[in-house]
Amino acid sequence: MSSKISAIIQARMTSTRLPGKVLMEIEGKSMLWHVINRLGFSKKIDDIILAIPDTAANNKLEEFARKHNIKYFRGSEEDVLSRYYQAAKMFNLDMIVRITSDCPLIDPKLVDEAVEEHLKSGADYTSNVQSRMFPRGLDVEVFNFKILERAFREAKESHQREHVTPYIWENPELFKLKNLKAEGKMRHPEFRWTADTKEDLELVREIYKHLYNPGKIFYAKEIVDLLEKYPEIVKINENIQQKSL
Repeated sequence: MSSKISAIIQARMTSTRLPGKVLMEIEGKSMLWHVINRLGFSKKIDDIILAIPDTAANNKLEEFARKHNIKYFRGSEEDVLSRYYQAAKMFNLDMIVRITSDCPLIDPKLVDEAVEEHLKSGADYTSNVQSRMFPRGLDVEVFNFKILERAFREAKESHQREHVTPYIWENPELFKLKNLKAEGKMRHPEFRWTADTKEDLELVREIYKHLYNPGKIFYAKEIVDLLEKYPEIVKINENIQQKSL
């Protein structure tokens, strides 16, 4: 029997640099809507689940999930690893694709490549973030439930509880890790396509203004082509310091 592959998107309203960003609009739809919509073009993902904090400040995200008929779980705001694990456990998941809610340019083709590589290699954890070669904002991580469960039970450091996967990739002697390499025009670690600040969101909105058509999808290579044609777009957020994963 084939395993069920589900994406869990962690989302919160209380981000420090740009509070409420996940519901800010891009071309008439919220950032979170675009993340979910783009993942819907994946050929490997069977389901999408939101992992939302259980605080009152995040009730709007539950309302969003209900309105759009998206499965969700609510748990600890600070212990994101616990929230993530409990969400996977509640929905009885086999294999998990981790996506964050501030990546409205996530590429479903790249997600599918990560899933395929994970299945082919037999790795415990597959990602494109251990050694960064892709633009930031295309981050995808794939791991099996048993690996997530082990991290949940063994991770003790605060940063390991706050960011879900550090315990896994900080312990290569415990887990088989696989890192995806960017080829050709996708090798742009200097590009910042995540939406963590006002400048980031401005850049994302500019990209959408050029490439977005409702009901269709544009891919990462098209974004690179756009930025090569209009290099001034890159300058919008080039002064934002890259944060660690």
